Amino acid sequence: MALEETGTLEGIPTLEEIRILIDDVDSELVQLLNRRSELSLYVRARKSSTPETRWFAPEREREVYDKLHAKLAKSTAVLPTDALDAIYREILSSSRSLQKQLVVAYWGPAGTFTHIAATTKFGTSTTFVPSPSIMDVFSTVEHSHADFGVIPVENSTEGIVSYTLDTLQRTTLRVCAEVYVPITQNLISLATNLQKIKRIYTGPQPQAQSREWLDQHLPNVEYIEVLPTTRAVERAKEDPESAAIAPALASQIYDVPILASHIEDDPRNTTRFLVVGHNDPPPTGRDKTSILFAVKNEPGALARALRAFEDAGVNLTLITSRPSKHTPWEYVQFIDMQGHENSENVQAGIKALQQVSLFVQVLGSYPEA
Repeated sequence: MALEETGTLEGIPTLEEIRILIDDVDSELVQLLNRRSELSLYVRARKSSTPETRWFAPEREREVYDKLHAKLAKSTAVLPTDALDAIYREILSSSRSLQKQLVVAYWGPAGTFTHIAATTKFGTSTTFVPSPSIMDVFSTVEHSHADFGVIPVENSTEGIVSYTLDTLQRTTLRVCAEVYVPITQNLISLATNLQKIKRIYTGPQPQAQSREWLDQHLPNVEYIEVLPTTRAVERAKEDPESAAIAPALASQIYDVPILASHIEDDPRNTTRFLVVGHNDPPPTGRDKTSILFAVKNEPGALARALRAFEDAGVNLTLITSRPSKHTPWEYVQFIDMQGHENSENVQAGIKALQQVSLFVQVLGSYPEA
C-alpha cells in the first residue's frame, strides 16, 4: 500500500497506520528471505555433487553487491549504500552457512581489528577461531582446522605488517580476498580520569597511530608493549592505574569502559587485511594479483624486473622488500598489481619477470576491495 492510499488528509499516515505498513513489509521480507534460503539449499545440492567445490566465492559476492548498488542507484533511494551492504553481508553469511558452516581463523583473541575484519568479510553466521599469532592463523588453515584465515597486511599510516609478508614466503595457501577496515582507536580504562593513568598497555602500531593525542594528553606515562590489542585490554582490566589502546568492540567484550574515544591521529587511517585459503577466484574485471619474487644481487636487476610490468601495461599498487628467509642478506620483493593472473597483460608481465628473476611465486588473484 502506497502512502497516498492511506486516506489521511495530509497524505501521511498515522503512526499506527505506518506500523501496519511496516508489519506488511516485514511479512513480505520474511517470505522472500525464506525463499532465498531455499535457493541456497539448492546451491548446496549442486555444489555437493561437484569435486573441489568452493564454498566461499568472493567473485560471486562481488557480482551480487555490484548488482545491488546498480539497482539502488536507479531507484529513488532512501536506504544508504552502507546500510544495504551491512544487511546483505548478513544475508550472504546466512546463505553461505546453509551451504556449509565455514570456519575462519583470525589473529585473536576476540575484539581485535582482525576479528572485526573477519566478521566484516564473512558475516556473523560463521564460526570464528581466534589464533594467538599470525603464523598460527596460517597453520590452522594449512592443517584444515579452518577453511580460511584473515591476517593484516598493511596500514595506511604505519605501512606493511612485516610478519605477514614473512609468513607468506613459507605458505602454500592462496590469497583469495581482501578487506579494508577503518581504524578507530580508543583509550580503554577502569580509571575515572586521565590523571589517574600511569601505564598504557599497547602494541607498537596502535601507539604510533595515536602518537599526537598521547603526547598531548598523557605525556609522562609508561608504555608496556602487549600484543594483540585485546591482550592489552585484559591487562588494563587487572590494573586500575592503567589504560589500553584498542577498538570499541574490545571494550564491549571485556567490559572495560572507553575513557577517550577516537584518539587516532588520522581519521582516514585504514588497515588492509587478506583472506588466505585454498580458493582461486576467477576474474571479475576488477581484480588484484599478489606475487613474491627475488632478483640477482647485481646492478639494475630490480629495475629490469619492474620494467616487465611497465612494458606489459600492468599497474603496480604496492612494492615492498623483505629479507629472504632462505639466504642471508638477500631480499624478496612483494608486489600487488591490478589485474588477474589469467589476464593477458598480467601473464605477459609475469612471464617477462620470470626471465630476469631467481624465482617468482604468485600468491593469488582476487576481487579488488
